[in-house]
Amino acid sequence: MASENQYKWGVVLVACMAIFIIVLDTSAMNVAITTLVVELNTTLSTIQAIIALYALIIASFMLLGSKLQDILGRKKTFLIGLLIYVIGTIIATFSINALMLLIGWAVFEGIGAALILPATTTLVGASYKGKDRITAFGIWGGIAAMGAALGPIIGGIFTTYLTWRLVFGLEILIVIIIFLFRSYLTESIPTLKWKDLDIVGSLLSIVSLILLVLGILLLSSPQNWEYVAALIITGSILFVIFLLWQRRRTNKGLHPLTDISLLKNRIFVLGNLNNVIQQIPLAGFLFIIPVFLQQVTKLSAFNTGLTLLPASITILLFSLAGARLSSKLESKYILMIGFVIAAVGAYILGGVFNLNTQMADIIPGTIVFGIGIGLLLSQLTNMTMSAARTDQETDAAGLLNNFKNLGYSMGTALIGVLLIIGIFGGITASITATGQTGNMTTEQIQGSIINYVEKMQTGTPPQVPSQIQPYTTQIIDSSISSAMKQTFTVLSLILILGFITSIFLPSVKKRKNKLK
Repeated sequence: MASENQYKWGVVLVACMAIFIIVLDTSAMNVAITTLVVELNTTLSTIQAIIALYALIIASFMLLGSKLQDILGRKKTFLIGLLIYVIGTIIATFSINALMLLIGWAVFEGIGAALILPATTTLVGASYKGKDRITAFGIWGGIAAMGAALGPIIGGIFTTYLTWRLVFGLEILIVIIIFLFRSYLTESIPTLKWKDLDIVGSLLSIVSLILLVLGILLLSSPQNWEYVAALIITGSILFVIFLLWQRRRTNKGLHPLTDISLLKNRIFVLGNLNNVIQQIPLAGFLFIIPVFLQQVTKLSAFNTGLTLLPASITILLFSLAGARLSSKLESKYILMIGFVIAAVGAYILGGVFNLNTQMADIIPGTIVFGIGIGLLLSQLTNMTMSAARTDQETDAAGLLNNFKNLGYSMGTALIGVLLIIGIFGGITASITATGQTGNMTTEQIQGSIINYVEKMQTGTPPQVPSQIQPYTTQIIDSSISSAMKQTFTVLSLILILGFITSIFLPSVKKRKNKLK
């Protein structure tokens, strides 16, 4: 609980600043995709991979980061994470190529965030009780949503009028402020020693998750499809081995990396499942909308961010409203409503993409989508964490943030893959329809056009027969529009799945009886 001589919401203030910077750069960089492709001489798939790997590294190191709280204490783990994070931010700020951006952003920032995120969850959870705790997690979720959704406008301003590097520069400034306010945080007493750390479990969890998401990412490159099944199957097997290893250590009286008995708790499992389901469409939404706006409508990074601004405001407002609504309506029903509204928003968006789509056409669907996502974000963290006992809070926080970031990483990878495959299929159909391949094979034309798409239509014009040349841009834009429709149909179906799973959540009265 917060000390009486301290500002009551000081812990939330610090936690919110930390969560804000972690989600900010992903969404901010989404609107800078074209600029990153040009300035770092890379491709759309590479930037997609870096964004996905950032969330993946967070997820992969999350359980280790969570367990370190038991060895070092919550506050110390949080501050060490911030130090690693700011090192990565500095590297990303001065990146001269995609590899340097990958190391700074995805690796260092990802590992730092893996230490920070579970610590913020337990710091907030341990500092507030009852209605204050619901409010605190509502604010925490709302600021996380704001960082994810306001990122595009912040990134748009910096990218269009200054430089995308200032997004990372802003994060450095916020980290300094967090260090100045660190006195609000209270330290927990370490309960484990370094010799108790489950090193084998840590390696199994990290490797298994990395292999799973890498398998999904490789779907975007047809030449790599032969490796996809091997990566996904190997990752799945290693994750099962990880669970068995955790059970073995528990049975032997050793300290596991995480308390997998939490996975026997229905509310905890369904809460995490719904977190994954909610994160996939949110990640996909924030990645593919900017791709369409910059590829087809040729909007600047600023106007791309401006288009997403109504959604960002809506998400924030309904995250806060949802926290208040939970005092009158059960979280279960708020989640069900949120999934349905978000699914309707995704369905609306699927119908607006064509060669003549403008900013104003997209905004209504993004607002409806934002209402649903805001309601979901307002409930999921508190509901899931409430299922854990006090002695399980650090493990619960690790698993919660692990699944959330795994969902975001999978969302960026999976939805990006669906978009690219859809574009590939559309281009193939369009080329075949022209019947004018000249001396080139369909495969050669496909490859040339896809490379042009991967360069966000900023590189060398594709090598295609002269008869097709005048229609190349139309072929590309039409293929992207069609792929967007298909992708948003998939997003709406994923959200409907979330609605179905939320039906099986127990009522609040039943949950209270279980916890007594």
